Amino acid sequence: MFATKSIDKLISESEQPERSLKKTLGPVSLTALGIGAVIGSGIFTVIGTAIGGNPSKLADWKASPIIDLILHHGSVAGRPGAGPALALSLILVAIVCGLTGLCYAELSSMIPIAGSAYTYTYATLGELIAWIIGWDLILEYAFSNMSVSVGFAAHVVDLIDWLGIKMDPKWLSPAYLPLGLQDLAGHDIYKPGWHVGFNIPAFLIVLILTVILVRGIRESARTNNIMVLVKIFAILLFIFFGLSFIHPGNYHPFVPNGFPGVLAGGSIIFFTYIGFDSVSTASEECRDPRRDVPIGIIATLVICTLLYVGVAATLTGIVPWQSIAGDAAPVVTALKRISLTPEGHHLHWVRLAVLLGAIVGMISSILVFQLGQARVWFAMSRDRLLPDVFSSLNPKYRTPAFSTWFAGILVAIPSGLFDVGSFAEMSNIGTLFAFVLVSIGVIVLRRRQPERHRGFRVPFGPVIPVLSTLCCVLLMAGLPAITWVRFFVWLVIGLFVYFLYSRKRSEFAPKAQSIVTLQEK
Repeated sequence: MFATKSIDKLISESEQPERSLKKTLGPVSLTALGIGAVIGSGIFTVIGTAIGGNPSKLADWKASPIIDLILHHGSVAGRPGAGPALALSLILVAIVCGLTGLCYAELSSMIPIAGSAYTYTYATLGELIAWIIGWDLILEYAFSNMSVSVGFAAHVVDLIDWLGIKMDPKWLSPAYLPLGLQDLAGHDIYKPGWHVGFNIPAFLIVLILTVILVRGIRESARTNNIMVLVKIFAILLFIFFGLSFIHPGNYHPFVPNGFPGVLAGGSIIFFTYIGFDSVSTASEECRDPRRDVPIGIIATLVICTLLYVGVAATLTGIVPWQSIAGDAAPVVTALKRISLTPEGHHLHWVRLAVLLGAIVGMISSILVFQLGQARVWFAMSRDRLLPDVFSSLNPKYRTPAFSTWFAGILVAIPSGLFDVGSFAEMSNIGTLFAFVLVSIGVIVLRRRQPERHRGFRVPFGPVIPVLSTLCCVLLMAGLPAITWVRFFVWLVIGLFVYFLYSRKRSEFAPKAQSIVTLQEK
């Protein structure tokens, strides 16, 4: 259970012709993949629930962040929003991601293999911990993409509204809405809870992009590069035109819910920075991973943080932060509110441009997250911890077709049923847990294999990995208690699968080891 896999063996297995992936990506495409994931998923969608929180009239331990349960010795009424202080949350997140990103860069330069944190853990902490992190990554990528798919659908609804087309909202919104659904006047379209319906746009976009991913990484990367340029233009357009409509009064109070609100906002939006994890996941498909992956990770963090802070400051300045709670399309909704005022009529066309850029942003995020999820299934199957069919490659495109289709269906169906807030909370705890183990992995490899060549080396010895671990645990404390409960349930299910199935198939199992020995002879 605690046997580690040789890094040399990992690399040699990845180079076997029948299981090797095409090496077509460079630093620009890798950075675009990272930006594609980070920008689309949070800046247009999850930023709303991070700012507004998930308010509740009744105190409930399940919805209370762990840190509030500790500090207040009891429950609070829902998850607090960061308000205008989300800019501080984003800076905190950027610092944490910067620390973790350096750890990722060192490991990915040493182990340029598909699987990201799962593969790194297998080489450092052993098979059982690797299984846990792989199982966790499956949860992380799936829920990340579900939340982005719901955000994409919300923007499609806004586009339909801009065009003046009337459609039944039951087929354009999730079946479960914890805060209900209201129009701009605040009138209820649906009460909180379940209603008859299905989010068809969210369902369809996942399946369409699954087809693109099956056709190949080169085509996917080229498509993503174009989409990244479009959405960066849309973000800059929103900031430029939004600056003139900022009301300083909207910034007061700047920190409405204190440090717990700042921490909760950062914890909720943290998963969007999984983009640099996606960069390392694609390292096996890089032409020069030891150079290109560290460049892609660091460039992704710098560019995305600047854009995030700009959007957060503009958004909370042009509309009251409380009005953003529960909105899966807060940026374009804010522009819509302004365009209906006498002085904001000229923003009607700006809203359309930002809206189209946001839709493109959603698409690129889903594309990258689905790429990452399929590669984790692929890597775990190649290590015999999952059925062999998950590592089978399409003979024409050399992509893990079965894993890609399986991941697509796994994400598409729940995307039609649930809301963005529920998905984001589940994704974040998985992301932070993965980052903790990656940071520990750097320390372990430094002790076990100090002589191994590192294309990139984290400075200041163990200080940065330790700080990364502590900061990730702190952000995990900002998530609701029910999220922790669901996370542990998922891990327990994963342990059952491991002990009843994966452990017996592992190459470290006695039977498997004897077969390998015979093959070598």
